[in-house]
Amino acid sequence: MPAFRTESDSMGTVQVPADSYYGAQTQRAADNFPISGIRFSRRFIEALGIIKRASAETNLELGLVEAQVAKAIITAAGEVADGKLDPEFILDIFQTGSGTSTNMNANEVISNRAIEILGGERGSKRPVHPNDHVNRGQSSNDVIPTAIHVAGARAVQEDLLPGLRRLHQGLAAKAREFDDIIKIGRTHLQDATPIRLGQEFSGYAAMVENAIRRAESARDALAELALGGTAVGTGLNTHRDFPRLTIARIAAATGLRFVEARNHFEAQGARDGVVEASGQLKAIAASLFKIANDMRWLASGPRCGIGELMLPETQPGSSIMPGKVNPVIAESLLMVCVQVIGHDAAVVLGGMNGNFELNVMLPVMAHNFLESARLLGAGAQNFAARCVEGIRPDRERCEELIEQSLAMCTALAPKIGYDAAAQIAKTAYQEGRTVREVAKEKKVLSDDELARALDPRRQTEPGD
Repeated sequence: MPAFRTESDSMGTVQVPADSYYGAQTQRAADNFPISGIRFSRRFIEALGIIKRASAETNLELGLVEAQVAKAIITAAGEVADGKLDPEFILDIFQTGSGTSTNMNANEVISNRAIEILGGERGSKRPVHPNDHVNRGQSSNDVIPTAIHVAGARAVQEDLLPGLRRLHQGLAAKAREFDDIIKIGRTHLQDATPIRLGQEFSGYAAMVENAIRRAESARDALAELALGGTAVGTGLNTHRDFPRLTIARIAAATGLRFVEARNHFEAQGARDGVVEASGQLKAIAASLFKIANDMRWLASGPRCGIGELMLPETQPGSSIMPGKVNPVIAESLLMVCVQVIGHDAAVVLGGMNGNFELNVMLPVMAHNFLESARLLGAGAQNFAARCVEGIRPDRERCEELIEQSLAMCTALAPKIGYDAAAQIAKTAYQEGRTVREVAKEKKVLSDDELARALDPRRQTEPGD
């Protein structure tokens, strides 16, 4: 068997590896864009397969493609969706801004696999043509935006949300478990009034609960699909029923509520839905960063830091300091969050490049959004499993720091006045004593009143 076969397209002939399912246009793009080696993700290729399969089913129903050809396309597109032909998707994400090269990559792979199913010769374009049959009723300009939304919504639903839900569950469980532990609060990195460790963790749990809501909003922002607009949004060369029927099939195949775009010119000229969804992921990243950062600081030490928390020990922390253990799981999540925020900048800048009837930053927007959803989901899942669920409190350290805090004087202010309470705090600080000791010496309140006012537990709840 020869190493190459000769294929032709509108620009002439091209040498293509003989055993490849892709064809001339894919090979040209591979030659033209040797940029990064970064290819479209499994999620994106899966979405293309789902779209092409649904399109072929609709074309079969409408009688637009011969039954034998349509059925072969349906089988081949299903193999693309299932990942069986992933090695054939060879193109760099830094390519034509519409993603036309990758749409044609899919068309050629499906065409040649369908030809093979029907007993034909790869590269012959007979009896299945990549444009006339596989791409029937479609354009790269509506397929690629549709694939971004389908892949993005599925990534949020199946990659991100499970990780966030596990993290929320873990934090909420710790909030309940730690509710009886009193510790010092901190504002401006300085001592503040007491708080229960469970209350602190309830705040983290609420942040992730909000993150779940934001993720669901991101998924819903991608619900409208551009399919049916073809080249510029007018729907030229497609059957009027094609988008409705095909999108219904995509929704059924994915279990998500996809609908036809209300305005196809917006759906192809702009990528505002992806920008909106990416912004939600950036907000989630900001939340997870705060949680992970707080935990590594609260666990700092173990003897010379705050030391209120004990994180699970996962690996040795130093090549030179024996016995050192670092908060590596938290640090890993911090880096995920930084990466996601960088991805969002690329998505926003890409979204600004909707020139007239088409955005020309589609591949890079797809890559960055899908990476963000994947990383956040994996990061949240790992943080929950290897850090949060194994956190233990240092009860003695929490109690010790409360009594030393000058902010304990806050509870005295309503009873003896702000200035008098401030003087007690100042004296305690200058003399290296506790607020309780100085207040008792000055007899500002009876022993019972003082004990009641400086009861740390009472200070973690609203007053009488």
